[in-house]
Amino acid sequence: MTLTLKVTELKPRFFTITLAGALDSSTYMLLDNKIENLVTEGAARIITLDMSGVTYISSMGVRSVFKAKKNLARQEGAFLMVNLQPQVKKVFEIIDALPSMQVFANMREMDDYLTRMQSNEENG
Repeated sequence: MTLTLKVTELKPRFFTITLAGALDSSTYMLLDNKIENLVTEGAARIITLDMSGVTYISSMGVRSVFKAKKNLARQEGAFLMVNLQPQVKKVFEIIDALPSMQVFANMREMDDYLTRMQSNEENG
């Protein structure tokens, strides 16, 4: 199976990674490497995974997601996911991971959250 990644820097240190394909044992390293690069070289503060094109996720894909969340938390950053396909969302529900993740139904919902978060930061 294949996986494509497209990185967009929305503003300094705020990145969206749009994924398409399968996030599994043969592709997870692509995501791991990209996120590691963004965290170390790009000093990412927020990384959002747009999962709209992910058709399949394996345990190694789930591991990559949690690894990304952990690495960003160490940097006092945030990790978000949007547009989970029903079959991918079901995987996270089965392992009871969604309550601990920042998952949004779409980009608008996420943008509203980020606006509130930034407003809180500016206002102390």
